[in-house]
Amino acid sequence: MTKAYKKILAPLDITYPQYLVMMVLWERDQVTVSELGSRLFLDSGTLTPLLKRMETMGLLHRNRDAGDERRVVVSLSDAGRALREKAKAVPLQMSCMLPSLDQVRQLVVELKEVRKGLYGAEEQ
Repeated sequence: MTKAYKKILAPLDITYPQYLVMMVLWERDQVTVSELGSRLFLDSGTLTPLLKRMETMGLLHRNRDAGDERRVVVSLSDAGRALREKAKAVPLQMSCMLPSLDQVRQLVVELKEVRKGLYGAEEQ
């Protein structure tokens, strides 16, 4: 999957993991690092360096929660918001690379079963 996205995301200067982070933030601008990790099934050891790189790129901000200094809140920068418009065509470009709709539906069913096996039914 990462390889397929690489070609499409190259003009946007982001990687597939960065795109996943951006999709979560485009859906909901402010999230904690722990919530982001839960949504993307990434641990903090993987997520923290990824977020640092994205902050350096100017795509997002990381700030301590004023109410709880232990929590870090991630939010979009203006550049991160602007990237959404540029990335609008990514899902369509990916869908053109996929097999038939029936095959995609079957794959989704199978992936849900794999996820259930890995994370348990409560993660569904």
